[in-house]
Amino acid sequence: MEFLEIDGSQGEGGGQVLRTSISLSACTGQAVKIINIRSGRKKPGLMRQHLCCVNSAAEVCKAKVKGASLGSKMLEFIPSNISAGNYHFSIGGAGSTCLVFQTVLPLFLLTKKPSTLTFTGGTHNPMAPSYDFLKNAFLPILAKIGLNYNISIDQYGFFPVGGGSWRIDISPPKSYKKFKIETRGDLLKIEAKCISSGIPGHVTQREKRALLTHSGWSKSSITTENVSAIGTGNIVSILAHYENTSEVVDSIGSVGVRAEKVALNALKNFEKYQSSKVPIGEYLADQLLLPLVVTEGGTYVTGKLSEHTKTNVDVIKQITNSKIKLEQSELNNQWMVCIG
Repeated sequence: MEFLEIDGSQGEGGGQVLRTSISLSACTGQAVKIINIRSGRKKPGLMRQHLCCVNSAAEVCKAKVKGASLGSKMLEFIPSNISAGNYHFSIGGAGSTCLVFQTVLPLFLLTKKPSTLTFTGGTHNPMAPSYDFLKNAFLPILAKIGLNYNISIDQYGFFPVGGGSWRIDISPPKSYKKFKIETRGDLLKIEAKCISSGIPGHVTQREKRALLTHSGWSKSSITTENVSAIGTGNIVSILAHYENTSEVVDSIGSVGVRAEKVALNALKNFEKYQSSKVPIGEYLADQLLLPLVVTEGGTYVTGKLSEHTKTNVDVIKQITNSKIKLEQSELNNQWMVCIG
């Protein structure tokens, strides 16, 4: 089979090039050879989390893989037939299960049959979408194009221990709808959660107090929650409901970072999104590309395009015939993304 060579050093030079390449390879049947994997990172090559993405996609499409080892900077991926079914994907550490899910999801969108996926590993990681983000921002968008699903979490998995577990049942429709969202509409409701496991209760109370002091939100809109997890962890998660969409902004606590700073970081990032007036935030703008490319496409408005988004678009165009237009709006720092 002839390989399509993908340069992993292009654009932002991270794991997104790898994940997009193997996901679309499986969806299109095009074998890929990825070189210079993660050359733009401090520790280049495949890490445990990236290996899990590769092996999970390979399991679903019965792919032949060469170069799937820790530290490898080259990977050959030859896909076969995608199969729906019951799958358990385990990272074996604290790596992001949510990134593994977003890698294999496009494959299951094409099966036309129901599947059940169980993930173990990290559920709330720095530099990755959280379980809450998937549940409350990412998946509701896919429901708009016709995807039926049920998602639940059994145990949280915080960095660096991991050990989280969650499950999703997916039922693809017979046909998908085209997606379109140009405005987010009025703000309907804000919910904020200060979540912790295995740390003193005053931490989440201080986070709640900081949000109350600086946001002007009601006491009932901000809650604290102690969750089940193997290791210790803390996250402040803000969920905003609008007429046409929802957005989740997270801030993860870590050793040496004051509780107030964790809370105010979440608030700062939410206010940045709120002031942008766009319906699709920076991270959703990137993460929606693959699902929409393999279904019916669509149009959405977002803010300034991240390097992640630009790189993702470039890789998608190299592997597929999808037409993706990125058009800057007359409004400053607003962009229209048109897929298909």
